[in-house]
Parts: sequence; structure tokens; C-alpha cells
Amino acid sequence: MGKLADWIRQERPSLFVSDVSVEAATLARLMGTPVVVAAMRGDRGDEAHRLAYDLADALIAPWPQSLPEPHWPGDWYAKTLHTGSISRFDGRPRPAHHNDRGPCRKEVAVLLGAGGTDVTDQQIEETVRATPEWSWTFLGGADWSEDPWPVLCRADVVVTHAGQNAVAECAAARVAAVVIPQDRPHGEQYATAHALHSAGLATVRQSWPAAHLWSELLAEATARPERWACWSHGDGARRAGRLLTELAQRVPRRSACARR
Repeated sequence: MGKLADWIRQERPSLFVSDVSVEAATLARLMGTPVVVAAMRGDRGDEAHRLAYDLADALIAPWPQSLPEPHWPGDWYAKTLHTGSISRFDGRPRPAHHNDRGPCRKEVAVLLGAGGTDVTDQQIEETVRATPEWSWTFLGGADWSEDPWPVLCRADVVVTHAGQNAVAECAAARVAAVVIPQDRPHGEQYATAHALHSAGLATVRQSWPAAHLWSELLAEATARPERWACWSHGDGARRAGRLLTELAQRVPRRSACARR
């Protein structure tokens, strides 16, 4: 915090953006710097989150305005920019791919990430054995991929948790998804899964289904109409950038005080 305070004092920024740190946002605001906070879904009614969201000059919510977070006070909504999802793959062309899995098999990609999962290896192994008509590709854990984009684009369906980034990447790829929320602080993933389910954007289950249910579940997911454009506008980062530029330009950059 001392280093951060020294940087603010030296650079005198026109705007400070905090991702999830209430402490950093509060420090910047106490030092007279306008603050933007990246909002998150889930129950943010605790004292710490209320403090950060209250003191923010603006909130950036990476989900659509048509699917707001319930129970927010009106003053939070009034200063929120809903950008739609933000993905590193927004605008990236879809690669051409060669189907080497056989004419009768479809592909399911499992995107687990690195944040921890309730799903066991045994559950996954049983599911793979119960769905011989599907080819399974795993992204995450020991099968970590720095660039999952080609797999996401060629998959017929992606099985993933309800983390904000994972959902954004599925949306950018416009791929059918089975979303299984994992336990996270403040119920973040359950809130995201509820929004996806209510809008009919993904096939949602609250826990990993039994192996014998997966063939029907994957068929249900692939039959769902593709509606990701509602969630992913494709320019979420640019929308956020325009807001930050506008806010930063409201406050002229101050020169350092001269020594006395």
C-alpha cells in the first residue's frame, strides 16, 4: 500500500481502476483520485464491497444490461456501464480446422480453468465411457492450453464452469455450452449461471450430472438456439475503454507541487 500511495503521489493519475481490490480502490479515493471498480456478480452486500461500489465514480459490469444483477441499489445501477462480456478472443477470426475424429463423432471440450473444481477424475472418466459417440478434449489442469481458441471453435459443445472469463470465451466462440457453476466467494458463479439459464443462453446444471445422463444433456445443449450475441457484443473492451478515457479526461492532469 505504501508503494501504491507513493505511485499515486508521484504520478497523480486522472483515474484509478480497481479490479477486485476494495483496499486499493479505497486508498486511491482517499488520496483524491477518481476510481472505477470492475463489478462482479453474486452477493456484494457485505460492508467491504458496499464501500468500494459506493465510493466508485463508475462501475464496469462485463455482462449485458438486459441481464442485470438483482438486488443492487439504484445508485449502483445509475453509474454502471454494462459492457457485455469481455474476452481476449473478441473479434478473432475462426480458424479452419480438419475433422479427424470420424464422421459419426462430435466433439465436446471441457474448459475447467485453474481456479479449482468440484469435479473428480472419476466422474470425468465415467462420463467419457458413457458417451462413446463423443470425442472429449480437456482444457485445464494437466491439459492446460495457452490458446484454447481453436478447440473452442471446432467443438460442438463446451462444458465449463461459470467463471466470468470462461463464459466470455464460450460466448466469443459462439459455441453451445453446458455450464456447471463451482463454489466461489459470494456465490459469483451461481449468480452467473442463473443469468445464463434465465436467458436461455446455456444448458445449466448445478452439479456434475451422473454419467448416464450425459448423452441426453449434450444433445440438449447442441439443440439449443445460439443466442450468445445477447451476452457478447464483441466490443466489450472498447466500450470499457471509451468510458475510462472519458472519465480520465474530465480531470486535468495535475503537475507535482513545487518544493518550498
